[in-house]
Amino acid sequence: MDPIEEKTSKTVDIYRDTWVRFLGYANEVGEAFRALVPVSLVWGSYAVATMYVTADAVDKGKKAALAHGDKPGKTTRVAVAVVDTFVWQALASVIIPGFTINRVCAASLHLLGRTTKWPLPVRKWTTTAIGLSTIPFIISPIDRSVDFLLDSSLRKVYNEEEKHK
Repeated sequence: MDPIEEKTSKTVDIYRDTWVRFLGYANEVGEAFRALVPVSLVWGSYAVATMYVTADAVDKGKKAALAHGDKPGKTTRVAVAVVDTFVWQALASVIIPGFTINRVCAASLHLLGRTTKWPLPVRKWTTTAIGLSTIPFIISPIDRSVDFLLDSSLRKVYNEEEKHK
């Protein structure tokens, strides 16, 4: 098959292959701006990211249901798809990166306060810039780490369940 045909025939996953994926990073942006905006906006960014995670999990459950039709074990397979997607996305898109950006920003604001005589607004904007610029560098290592974590734990449980059927 021609590589161009192969690319065009691949199904696009709206939650992973389009701009919608960036909604999962809303909370990292919120954390980067924490020093500048009301905390309610930061929590709102977590709501957006959590809606993204939930929508992706529901989508993967629907796809698993369609893929398994009326075969035995359909409910289990759908549940595994939903749980695996939700846990992976919650860890890789919300919890770990949100915590990471929060700590990077808190540390940078603290260090800037101790090492510079910059006015507070300048330190806050610098902290936000540091937080935003950190996001692209943490995505891939966090994704790989969450894959390893789930492959070493939760996914082993799924595989054991499959062996006993």
